[in-house]
Amino acid sequence: MGLRIALATLHLVALAIGIAAVYARGRALRRVTGQQDLPNVLHADNGYGVAAVLWIATGLWRAFGGVEKGSAYYLESHWFIGKMGLFVLVLALEIAPMVTLIRWRVALQRGQRPPLDRAPRLAVLSFAQVPVLLLMVLMAVAMARAW
Repeated sequence: MGLRIALATLHLVALAIGIAAVYARGRALRRVTGQQDLPNVLHADNGYGVAAVLWIATGLWRAFGGVEKGSAYYLESHWFIGKMGLFVLVLALEIAPMVTLIRWRVALQRGQRPPLDRAPRLAVLSFAQVPVLLLMVLMAVAMARAW
């Protein structure tokens, strides 16, 4: 019982961190006017990365690690399938920001100036993830109540 509560708590904490971080990243990207603005973007992106690792690890453990309702329950739940579909959408929306920010980090490490012209587009992609993440919460609540 303690492990179940701990994993569920970590999963929800990751949600809070992730939504706050992706929103902060979007705001920071919207304000980029030069290289001096990148620390705020990268700091928020780090938070989103930590949240993603925590979400995925706790989610997999809960769904397939034998500590919750069992993997058959999850795989037969249309709410879970919907939630995973939304997760795939978040991943698709995150590809461009993730690749671009990795490139920016590499450029900064090499002492180069990263091209910042994509910042406004990356801000839009970051903000677009927020309602999808909130819909994932709706799916999770519906899944929990349907049992």
